Amino acid sequence: METTTKWVLDPTHSELTFKVKHMMITNVNGAFNNFSIDIEGEDIFDSKVQVKVDASSINTNNADRDGHLKSADFFDVENFPQITFESTSMEEKDDEEYELKGILTIKGVSKEVKLELEFGGINKDPWGNEKAGFSMSGKIHRKDWGLNWNAALETGGVLVSDEVKISGEFQFIKQS
Repeated sequence: METTTKWVLDPTHSELTFKVKHMMITNVNGAFNNFSIDIEGEDIFDSKVQVKVDASSINTNNADRDGHLKSADFFDVENFPQITFESTSMEEKDDEEYELKGILTIKGVSKEVKLELEFGGINKDPWGNEKAGFSMSGKIHRKDWGLNWNAALETGGVLVSDEVKISGEFQFIKQS
């Protein structure tokens, strides 16, 4: 019987963050504190990647803002508790750089996104566990997923930019 190799996220050594312009002049940073990523297949670079994010775990270090982001104006976590990503392809650009394409679903809307991956390498920890590391970056336009809330500024422009920069640092543990 053939066993499938599975790479499971090590949450203590991983983070999923975002950055969005506020008032056109500064960035607000945030993170999703609860998420999982599973990679299944013999070759980590030719495997299905599945991401599940607990939308209610959003954290911008401001309770009022987090409450607004969880509301129907943004993520509507009561009706759409999970954000998901499922890979469709991974293309090698060079030894360390990859382009990961997949379907991102937020608030029931699914759209293809492209993410840049940097492969950090594979190493064994002191307990003999094989680990792999990746850094991820990308940009999405929140309105593509119905995250439309905004407010106009007196001086022109808007309170919250449409473009959201997403990034992550991910460490995986090989399972057999």
